[in-house]
Amino acid sequence: MRRSLSLLFGVAGLTFALDLWTKRWATATLADRDSLPVLGQFLRLTYTRNSGVAFGLGAGTNFPFYVFSLLAAVAILILFLRGGVQGRAREVALALIFGGALGNLVDRVTTGLVVDFIDVGLSQLRFPVFNVADSAVTVGVALFALGWSRRQEQGEAPGAGAGPAPESATQEATDAGARGARVPGGGAAGPLPGGGAGGSVA
Repeated sequence: MRRSLSLLFGVAGLTFALDLWTKRWATATLADRDSLPVLGQFLRLTYTRNSGVAFGLGAGTNFPFYVFSLLAAVAILILFLRGGVQGRAREVALALIFGGALGNLVDRVTTGLVVDFIDVGLSQLRFPVFNVADSAVTVGVALFALGWSRRQEQGEAPGAGAGPAPESATQEATDAGARGARVPGGGAAGPLPGGGAGGSVA
């Protein structure tokens, strides 16, 4: 459990720190200015503040979206404390989700708005502006789903849990008889009365 918790807090801590630092940098550098091209118009840095959930979904409503982030963080922490997370990939995935949820939770609790600045798209077809926390949550969900699908495939492998092959069962029965094991309908197998196979029968 200690190793799992160390991984959780290590990955989540790095994710949270990177998200916090990039948001502060974006606020100090990109606010009140036009989009800053990084890879032409495909990748730009565009400062926005979002009142909704990831990628601007639900923006403009008064719903307390921080509840989702809080519940997700608490649920993941309980899973780790109870040892309910199996597999390194799933641990990393949930740690990324945990760190991302905390990153956006801090914004929602302190200012009510989440800082977004990563702007990806082509011409007028652009993805909703997002941040490092959103990226971590998305990657974590994808990694968790991939690990889950692989686990399901391994659990459904042919022959899993099957008994011994017929040849093995026959060999075991033969060996048991040679050692004098009891056989149905009689006592222990052994020499016949009167001196065995080469003697006279009583």
